[in-house]
Amino acid sequence: MYELIVESEFSAAHRLREYAGACENLHGHNWRVEVVIGGEELGPLGMLMDFRDVKRTLHDVLDRLDHAYLNDLPEFETQNPTTENIARIVYRACAEKVPPRVRVRSVAIWESSGAGARYSEPMGGVA
Repeated sequence: MYELIVESEFSAAHRLREYAGACENLHGHNWRVEVVIGGEELGPLGMLMDFRDVKRTLHDVLDRLDHAYLNDLPEFETQNPTTENIARIVYRACAEKVPPRVRVRSVAIWESSGAGARYSEPMGGVA
């Protein structure tokens, strides 16, 4: 299995509804995002996928989150914009955009240098 790893970042504000603590208040993060793309076969140029294309895919997904108030996005109307939920949403959005011969293996998101979450799905898709 070959894997490519691409990192990016975005800045956004959110609040955690019904959270007993400071994170219930409006606050922001500079999130760091890592996406891992995997596959078994290389293309004719000896690449799993061009890094430029992986970066573009991730940028397109993160563009809707960057400098947004996450609670206002439709994905977070009924669920909190936690790091875990953001990782799942980024994973699934990227998975819709990659070619069929590759697969998003995981998405990790750090809300600070010492705290993050990773999301992945089983080989068959959504659990």
